[in-house]
Amino acid sequence: MSSRVPAAENTLRILSHLASARGPVAAATIAAVLELPRSTVYHLLTVLERRGFVLHFPEARRYGLGVASFELSSGFSRQQPLSLLGRPLLAGLVERVGESAHLAVLHGRDVVYIVEERAPRRPSLVTEVGVRLPAHLTASGRAQLSTLPKAQLRALFPNAAAFTERSGAGPRSYAQLRTVLEQVHRVGFAVEDGEVTEGLASVAVAVRDHVGWPAAGIAVTFPKENIAEDQWPVLAAEITRTAAELSRRIRGRQLPEEPMIPSTPDAPRRRP
Repeated sequence: MSSRVPAAENTLRILSHLASARGPVAAATIAAVLELPRSTVYHLLTVLERRGFVLHFPEARRYGLGVASFELSSGFSRQQPLSLLGRPLLAGLVERVGESAHLAVLHGRDVVYIVEERAPRRPSLVTEVGVRLPAHLTASGRAQLSTLPKAQLRALFPNAAAFTERSGAGPRSYAQLRTVLEQVHRVGFAVEDGEVTEGLASVAVAVRDHVGWPAAGIAVTFPKENIAEDQWPVLAAEITRTAAELSRRIRGRQLPEEPMIPSTPDAPRRRP
């Protein structure tokens, strides 16, 4: 069904295309990719440039996003949509699995926790709202790091000094981190077992944005004796459904695949 407001539709398509590009783009390329007349593209780019949403690079004959587009992004951050949208979803997840959950965002080599939903009669966690922890040690951090291109991951962890220790466990080199993240790719979810707090384990899945980048990570943390390790994939399947719904709500895309799970569809089986 065609849009009733084609100019608005095409303007947003141009902005979305520029946002997903790795650098400035020629107008002719925009027209070809979006299958729009060049005259239409040039007209809309002129309006967007005048309003500050697009920058023109005359020497390169290309266009990129302008300051006004960045201000929209800043406004998105100020309104804390991930917290507002994620909190009720995490509350539902906690109710289903009976363990505490949290939502964390990647900030450099750290994760910052923005939502915590504690299950009844469960121990307090170090992952309170506002706390920062090394991403390579946490399940939510590993889930997000696993989605990054190798070049960006290498830039974040250029040498051994980048690997902060907490309990003496966890990867201490780029090669060890790659091994951990390859496991995340294989099974579809990330784990952490006593590397943040002794006796506690976490299972996590990344939330993707509209271009596939990590917007956040959702993790469930529990005393290790509460859920048998062979049930962690079942728990991951519950987290994946929550992550996929949050991704949809922020106009992200569904995760590419479900984690590998046992044949039983039952909820995680807790040890007595």
